[in-house]
Amino acid sequence: MAGPPVTRALTGRTQLPAEPAPETRTPQRRWRRTLRRHGKEYLLFAALVGPNLALILVFSYWPVIYNCYLSFTSWDMISPAPTWVGLDEYRELFTSADFGHVLLNTVKFVVLIVVGAIVGGLATSLVLNQRLVGRGLARTVSFAPHIVSGAAIAALWLFMLDPSFGLVRALLEPLGISSPQWTTSSHYSLYALVLVYVWKGIGFSAIIYVAGLQNLPADLFEAATLDGANGWQRFRHVTFPLLSPVTYFLVVTSVIGAFQAYDVTAVMTGGGPGQSSTTLSWFIYRQAFQASNAGLAAAAAMVMLVILLTITMLIARYGERRVTYQ
Repeated sequence: MAGPPVTRALTGRTQLPAEPAPETRTPQRRWRRTLRRHGKEYLLFAALVGPNLALILVFSYWPVIYNCYLSFTSWDMISPAPTWVGLDEYRELFTSADFGHVLLNTVKFVVLIVVGAIVGGLATSLVLNQRLVGRGLARTVSFAPHIVSGAAIAALWLFMLDPSFGLVRALLEPLGISSPQWTTSSHYSLYALVLVYVWKGIGFSAIIYVAGLQNLPADLFEAATLDGANGWQRFRHVTFPLLSPVTYFLVVTSVIGAFQAYDVTAVMTGGGPGQSSTTLSWFIYRQAFQASNAGLAAAAAMVMLVILLTITMLIARYGERRVTYQ
């Protein structure tokens, strides 16, 4: 068919072809136009996000990937390259009675620390939330153990738990109780570590709970008081349910922190006597840097990763049903 007329028959004026309407432009032309319009924004976004993403990939995800590879190898960290052995390291782990004992120690260690730190922190926060003289100083003192290095705290508690001249001995003697060998006895070494880690974590839990208590709506407590609720009933049916987001946060962080606990163990017991205070994190360190068995250490680290992911997912599922944010 003939195109649009270029001239008008009567006037003789030139008539240019009509410009196509915007809606008739092809999708490719629209995409190019959008790209030119937003190109600078995309470049700025890439410049800001790119370095951070690269750091996360290099220092967070690549170590996990490389550790997963090492778990299928045998390597003493002296030979030039690891030797591929498949699932042999995992088979050695799960057929070892020592590793089962380590997992049992880890379960007891984590449960006692999480429960002790959260219960103790909640009780401390209820006291620190009262209008008391020196409340600010008390909050600072309670939080101080959390920011002090684990090695310093371990050295302090080694002196306090000394059965010959420690502070704990001086407190137990008037009660007619002899101080046990806290760090050198297979019956008490794990519980000595739990005691120190709970003492270190109570202050952090208390401060987080205090922040949550100060944001609770006062009208709910006034209504509960008018309905005749006593202090325990207000705590059980009002305070504690409203603090569920804080408790959820503390449970997740406390579980992860307890699995990664290392510094106090290194100074106080070294995982001993025997394996009585050896947890999964210390087992990984010992296999990697004392036994020079990188493959077995990597396999144990992957087991820890799977356990932590499973526990976190279960806590998240439970939190979806029971944690309320209003």
